[in-house]
Amino acid sequence: MKILFDQGTPAPLRKWLSEHEVSTAYEMGWSELSNGDLLSAAEQNEFDLLVTTDQNLVYQQNLTSRTIAILILSTTNWPFIKERVAVVVQAVSQMASRGFVSLTFSD
Repeated sequence: MKILFDQGTPAPLRKWLSEHEVSTAYEMGWSELSNGDLLSAAEQNEFDLLVTTDQNLVYQQNLTSRTIAILILSTTNWPFIKERVAVVVQAVSQMASRGFVSLTFSD
């Protein structure tokens, strides 16, 4: 699966997704793109999944016509996510095209 990490998604998470091709918005030169433009660029470059921490994405964008799957993490806190990395890895492995999942972590 070809995965794009949005700004704010902790880059160390890619270590646990090593069976996938992971790029960051920064690496792609897309760190300044708005959400809509970022989604379009990701789709044009055949990314399968966007991992983001932008909780407002679902409210700001019409996702019904999008072909990219989206996984929203409820925090940017890497130590917190790292403790729950198995949940993230499982969610990624179960993502379908055009799917949308929001992971909310609790203590």
